Amino acid sequence: MKTTIQISLKTKRMLDELKIHPRESYSSVIERLIQLKIDEDPLSKETIRKIERALKDVKEGRVFN
Repeated sequence: MKTTIQISLKTKRMLDELKIHPRESYSSVIERLIQLKIDEDPLSKETIRKIERALKDVKEGRVFN
């Protein structure tokens, strides 16, 4: 099944720049972008807490040189 979508010229130009080769379909480009967005190995809650704690330390000047 195929469908038609409307995109701005700016978006079309950006998609053109992301093509691996000139004849690559826009559908392939969009599918690749979607796959990049999907995080198959998300951070654990504990890792997120540690990152947040480290960011707080940096903001409050607790850093090692």
